[in-house]
Amino acid sequence: MSFKWVAFLLLLSWMLSSELSGQEFKIRASALDGVIIAGYVDGGGFTNFTGPNIQLSKGQTKYILGALPSLRYKNDRNTPKNSFVTPSLGVGLTFCYKIWAVQIPLYYNSKTATENGSWHVGVGIGLRLNEWNKSE
Repeated sequence: MSFKWVAFLLLLSWMLSSELSGQEFKIRASALDGVIIAGYVDGGGFTNFTGPNIQLSKGQTKYILGALPSLRYKNDRNTPKNSFVTPSLGVGLTFCYKIWAVQIPLYYNSKTATENGSWHVGVGIGLRLNEWNKSE
């Protein structure tokens, strides 16, 4: 992910949260938050839920930093092949506004015979399931 995308997402989150300047931020820890995300990382896709996290909220805006239990989808072209779907645990920052969520996850691919282990940055978009009924 390029610096331009990160700067854009930070600017967008600042603009959305600046409209709530009269309210104070609340910090709390949570085991589950009801956010489901789908996105792209390392040449494949992923689906995750926010897991244990620390969140900073202000009105309908929420920043979440936490663990991301995930399923990653990637077609392996090497021999022998890995499974198309693999479970994975990532970490990342999630920005939520009303029912929408944008996420920047980090996933670690362990060392193999052909590659060194490395971190991969992705991007995802999703929904806050806890807010779904409140918006109707």
